[in-house]
This record gives sequence, C-alpha cells and structure tokens, in this order.
Amino acid sequence: MKILIVEDEKKLAQYLCQGLTQEGYQANAVHNGIDGLHEVTTMPYDLLILDGNLPGIDGMGVLAALRQTHQLPVLMLTARNSVEDRVRGLTAGADDYLAKPFVFSELLARVQALLRRSNPSRQQSSTTEYVVADLRLDFVKRKAFRQDKRLDLSSKEFLLLTVLMQRSGEIISRTELAQQVWDMNFDSDTNVVEVAVRRLRLKVDEGFESALIHNVRGMGYVLEPRIAQSAKATPHA
Repeated sequence: MKILIVEDEKKLAQYLCQGLTQEGYQANAVHNGIDGLHEVTTMPYDLLILDGNLPGIDGMGVLAALRQTHQLPVLMLTARNSVEDRVRGLTAGADDYLAKPFVFSELLARVQALLRRSNPSRQQSSTTEYVVADLRLDFVKRKAFRQDKRLDLSSKEFLLLTVLMQRSGEIISRTELAQQVWDMNFDSDTNVVEVAVRRLRLKVDEGFESALIHNVRGMGYVLEPRIAQSAKATPHA
C-alpha cells in the first residue's frame, strides 16, 4: 500500500518513510502543501499523513481542497494539540489526529486502523511477503529466504533488501539508498552503500545459478532476475 507523507521537517519525513518501509508500505514524502496537494490528487495513494504547519498551503488548506474531490484517509500529524485544533481538524475531514511528539508504534497502529476501515477486503488480502524469482522476504517475521535457504542478514541488510525488493525492476540510486536505509545525505567520499550492497549480494546471489542484485553503472542498483547472468562468480558492487 502507498502512503504519502506531507511534512516540512525533512528529518522527520525521512524517519517516517524509513519506518513505514520497514513495515512493508511504500512511502513517499514531499515537504510543502502545494507539492502535497498535487501529488495526492494526481497519483494513487491509500493514505495521507499530513502535517498542519506547511509552507505554501497549510495542512488545513490541503485537507479542504482534497475533500472536494477525494475521500482518501487522512491522518493529521501536527504540533497543534489543543482540543480546538483537534476538533477543527476532524471536522474539516481528517480521519484521525495525532499530536507531536509521538511514538512511532502508535502512529503505525493508527495507520493500520485507517487502512483497515477504508478498504477491509484489500487489507485482509494483502501479503506480508515480497517474492522475486526464488527470493522471498517476510517483512513481518523479519526473515529472508532464497530457494528456501534462510539468509543471515543484519538489520541494515534486511532493510536494504526490503527497499530493493519493494521496487523490484526499478533502478535505485546510491543517494536514495543512503537516505532510506541509513537516513544520511549521500557523500561521494563515503562507500557505505557500495560496501553494504557487496555484502548483501554475497548473501543473496553467491552460489545460486542466477544473480538478482545488479549494479547499473553510473545510476545505482536494481533487483531483478536476469537469466543470462550467473552468480557463480564472486559478485562485485
């Protein structure tokens, strides 16, 4: 399921994207009300997490405009915590309201509840796994397998594999991986991404007939089956 986060605090937005990705959601973030309204009305999303204090158009303005045409579930996430603010947000069309500071586990529980209420049949049929070729990742049990062989992954390797599998077939840049997995701005002198991908490829591809994780020179990495490429040789990141 796809979740849009409209939050002007970029560190917080990255934290939310990372946490929701770890829970199996596809999370994107924008940082002002104008971009948020455009994104949520032109692209398919299952849930909107909306800050109240936003540049351009504030959260209440985004909510008012959205409700003219869309019934997308909205979780307001804002520092405005008075009873009047909560009533105003809910009356304007928010489905739930969570004040900052917050605990991620509570936010996650509210997200899950909103998604269940908005589309119960889809929620019940949703999978807890990603599968690409003979690679399987269970993001609830935090386990990964290739040909039913359990892969011994660190927490960062598991998150890295989750991101790659979630966007299977899509080239993901080193910059984006650095942001999503390590919550860091990419530094060209830092080889943390290359080292982590190299270690992950050794665990995922070495000893199997075909490689799944590939380096796209000058662009980043992609996870996809390629019949012609063998993983018997030691992979290089």
